Amino acid sequence: MIDIYEDLKSKDHLPEIPEAELSDEKVLVELKAIKERLGKRVVVLGHHYQQDDVIAFADITGDSLELARKAAELKDAEYIMFCGVHFMAETADMLTRPEVSVILPDLRAGCSMADMANRREIDVAWKYMTTCTSEKIVPITYINCTAALKSFVGENNGSICTSSNAEKVISWGLKQGEKLLFFPDQHLGRNTCFKLGIPLSDMVVYDPRRQHGGLTPEQIQKAKVILWYGFCSVHQGFNAEQVAQLRKTDPDRIVIVHPECSFDVVQAADLAGSTSFIVNQIKAAKPGTKFAVGTEINLVNRLATQYPHLDIKSLSPYQCLCTTMYRVRPRWLLESFRAIERGEPINVITVDDTTKKYALKALDQMLSIS
Repeated sequence: MIDIYEDLKSKDHLPEIPEAELSDEKVLVELKAIKERLGKRVVVLGHHYQQDDVIAFADITGDSLELARKAAELKDAEYIMFCGVHFMAETADMLTRPEVSVILPDLRAGCSMADMANRREIDVAWKYMTTCTSEKIVPITYINCTAALKSFVGENNGSICTSSNAEKVISWGLKQGEKLLFFPDQHLGRNTCFKLGIPLSDMVVYDPRRQHGGLTPEQIQKAKVILWYGFCSVHQGFNAEQVAQLRKTDPDRIVIVHPECSFDVVQAADLAGSTSFIVNQIKAAKPGTKFAVGTEINLVNRLATQYPHLDIKSLSPYQCLCTTMYRVRPRWLLESFRAIERGEPINVITVDDTTKKYALKALDQMLSIS
């Protein structure tokens, strides 16, 4: 499997800047022309958090799993240009036909949350936890992780989940064993488990930066849910004080947030759900409805533009931007298209067969639950 960090040590794998004198406007013009020339050979997938100049070239938009599923259904495409981050492109590679090449326009487009757990750390944690208790621990990973971690879950008879189906998957997991290990996002795990009736006192956090994760064998034995110390840097930017302030100044505004936000924020909000949930709630709202949205700013701004009959703004007064997603720029998209046209595609994401085998097992488990 591609090691993105090793790849980045070689400048050969970094995108070349299309001619320095090429203006932003000319980049967009050439990008439109080359996309038309390549036609159905290349399908562009755009994640909701991408900037508008990239979304403008997307054939399909959606969240990470939705895009991967759409990629699997494509019949004519030779190349999939995944305008998202590394783990999303990996998932698309695993779900598409072998002859389809999945391309990430900029290999530096990673995910800070996914980077908070790696296979070595998970293996160490698993060994420690399983020696601390004789009770069965079922591993559940959020889809926002590397293929290597998805593979770990498949090898150990667990499941992947998304923010949309986390309740179903966690409920399934609790029927398979006595305990859950949920990674890499502690907030989605905590918020979902609490919603399912598990008290906070039955949850502990494993911090890989500390010896034994900072947990004693007794804490492992007592816990129902072991949460990994990981989080989304974007959704970490929202806090309960912002909600409290809004209640004072604009009490009629509906606060809707993503479950990657902290427990306090989700408890204070009116509604909480996945990216698709947020989009659908806003889409169905009556004219004049006011929303404060706790998720990535590109999506918030796009929703405000798409639904001018509503009053939509970000919950945070600051720009909560996914900086790694923002690495995908029209210039890098253009260079990826140029490489395809030259017959020398760059930044092709591939997952090795062994990793793919067990990761797909975990994905299939999720789909059977959902």
